[in-house]
Amino acid sequence: MKSPTAITPSEMQVVGKDKTMGQRRVKQKTFKTALVFWGFVGPLLLGMLIFIYIPIIWDLVLSFFNARSTITPTQFVGLQNYVSMLQDAEFTKSLLTIVIFAVFIVPLTFACSLGLALLVNSVRFARGFFRSVFFIPIACSYVAASLVWKMNIFFGQFYGLVNAARGIFHLMPIDFTSTSPYYWVVLVTVRLWLQLGLYMILFIAGLQEIPRELYEAASVDGAKKGWTTFWSITFPLLRNTSVAVLLLTIIAAFQAFDEFYNIMSGGLRTLAQPPLVYIYQVALGNSDYGRGSAGSMILVLIIVVVTLIQGRLVGFGKTNKA
Repeated sequence: MKSPTAITPSEMQVVGKDKTMGQRRVKQKTFKTALVFWGFVGPLLLGMLIFIYIPIIWDLVLSFFNARSTITPTQFVGLQNYVSMLQDAEFTKSLLTIVIFAVFIVPLTFACSLGLALLVNSVRFARGFFRSVFFIPIACSYVAASLVWKMNIFFGQFYGLVNAARGIFHLMPIDFTSTSPYYWVVLVTVRLWLQLGLYMILFIAGLQEIPRELYEAASVDGAKKGWTTFWSITFPLLRNTSVAVLLLTIIAAFQAFDEFYNIMSGGLRTLAQPPLVYIYQVALGNSDYGRGSAGSMILVLIIVVVTLIQGRLVGFGKTNKA
């Protein structure tokens, strides 16, 4: 008599087939998932490899060779290109220029974007409209904005917008793009207008993560709205967002190129050019790819060191504490 729990060979064969088919379905589903994943990510990774990582590696290689009018050099010179760039007065002057630019643009962007985020986040109607209005400049070309600032707003004749306003008060026009220190006004304001909306959105995202219950509890405890709640609740809880904005604005400041190259044309370009403009002139203007590559590596190293020091000082990554 067959046991009730006994499994016949035919039943075992059916179970084995079901198990095999189940494993096959799992493999097919995994394969399809991987195929979809690489279909979306693969082109991006390939583009990054071709246009970012390989050029960076080759730039590092070129910095150790005498590469004049060729990108396939054979004469190894070690650190000679780096020493040459660091001893170049124009390159060190460009580093000072970008430091001055960062000193102006970083705190201005931080303060204005935070203030704008607080205002936009506090409105009770058309909030999306105001976000869109202030965010739109981020989609504008840096080249186009620089030319508008140079040719329409700060043009050195009476029909420039700023000089037209000065003419109302019978003031003489100023050629902002060719007169020191007025060209800093042009450079800083165009960058501020272009990037203000992006960092405003970041601060708004941080503000929306703050629980409303904290403000209600503070109100019950007698805390007044305004500066008291801002310094006691809002600003401390925006710690990580604030640090991220500072890091991003500093990196962006050291990478400035378009506004300097397009606005500072004429005699003062050599007096107010950032490192990228000078590296561009050395590498592409003079066809000295070795020294240009060394200059770009020096700039990358400076950005990395500044970022690490700032992250260390402000404690980037630490949790917010109310």
